[in-house]
Amino acid sequence: MRLSKALIPTLKETPSEAQIASHRLMLRAGLIRQMASGIYAWLPAGLRVLTKIADIVREEQDRIGAQEVLMPTIQSADLWRESGRYEAYGKEMLRITDRHDRELLYGPTNEEMITAIVRDNIKSYRDLPQMPYHIQWKFRDEVRPRFGVLRGREFLMKDGYSFDLDFDGAFRTYKSIMLAYMRTFQRIGITAIPMRADTGAIGGDLSHEFHILAPTGESGVFFDAAFETGDALGATDPDAFYEQMTTTYAATDEKHDESAWAQIPPERKREGRGIEVGQIFYFGTKYSKAMNFAVTGADGQKFYPEMGSYGIGVSRLVGAIIEARHDEAGIIWPQAIAPWRAAILNLRQGDATTDTLCEQLYQALGADALYDDREERAGAKFAEADLMGLPWQLIVGPKGAAKGMVELKHRATGERFELPADEALAKVRA
Repeated sequence: MRLSKALIPTLKETPSEAQIASHRLMLRAGLIRQMASGIYAWLPAGLRVLTKIADIVREEQDRIGAQEVLMPTIQSADLWRESGRYEAYGKEMLRITDRHDRELLYGPTNEEMITAIVRDNIKSYRDLPQMPYHIQWKFRDEVRPRFGVLRGREFLMKDGYSFDLDFDGAFRTYKSIMLAYMRTFQRIGITAIPMRADTGAIGGDLSHEFHILAPTGESGVFFDAAFETGDALGATDPDAFYEQMTTTYAATDEKHDESAWAQIPPERKREGRGIEVGQIFYFGTKYSKAMNFAVTGADGQKFYPEMGSYGIGVSRLVGAIIEARHDEAGIIWPQAIAPWRAAILNLRQGDATTDTLCEQLYQALGADALYDDREERAGAKFAEADLMGLPWQLIVGPKGAAKGMVELKHRATGERFELPADEALAKVRA
């Protein structure tokens, strides 16, 4: 993308409504714009990040045999009455009446709808287990939406659901999902820590939250340093991985156990603040019983499938990652989800040699490059490149261009290298 043609409206000043780093930087870097309280439009650079996160989530769900569906944002109130949650859910649910006086709602979650879909299409134990998921927009009418996309009213979420024959099968699924989630976060480029959690309005008696560390996190977290070096990508056995995750100490301040904490060697103790970016639940037959979803078993008797639900806040992750990875100059994107892999900074727009080398770099990187071809001073280009946080900056001036050299800057570390253009390209692609 050529920056001179891009819809990336960066801001020099911080908007007054932005209270935390991620909100400030998402507005200043031109990722989002507020359309109403807690409701944002995602501009091209922000949407590229959102899409890359969703793609990684999708790949890891597909890896474990989950099947993608797409459910509507608008749901019937009748489904929620079947489960008994319509009146109980509270004012966070946006209730709607259509022109025929039918009661509808903008879905805050999808347990009822997916149960109805599977109930209407699965009749025999032979058709279980099932693991449908979707990535869809949700709406919860927060009393005080704040902190940008971290606590907005409309948000993009991956929610998945499992239907199993019995508890053992449901528990195996739960463990597989935990591993898939930890693989997802590691591929994105962040450290996430699973912590035992309350089930809240979803229900059930087994749940884990996934937190990433950031100074502005809503929860205090306590954890063993082993989580800092864990490798989910190398794990192949969900049972062993679950055992490792749940026997290594990690807890939010609400669940913190001082006596267990005292048993951990001091050098391995870690404390901080965490932002929740995902949660998984096992809730047994809560919804299958309430909505009369029974299938015929091998013995000819009817039984209710065991269920769970599994969420990742895709849009929330964007803000959480920025909270965890930024400095005074701007965002520091992990390479896997950066909107572009590299910024090409032309320091002498109009100089034939500089323009030619920049065009060569741009053509070589293709969709992975954001080319700053504007007639701006060098300082402004450096500042905007740091603000946008792309992993690499390819800096091209007339002296270096005459020798086929570029200056390569690594955004995360600030390291700079003067390299031949082909070597710089190889480093960016690596």
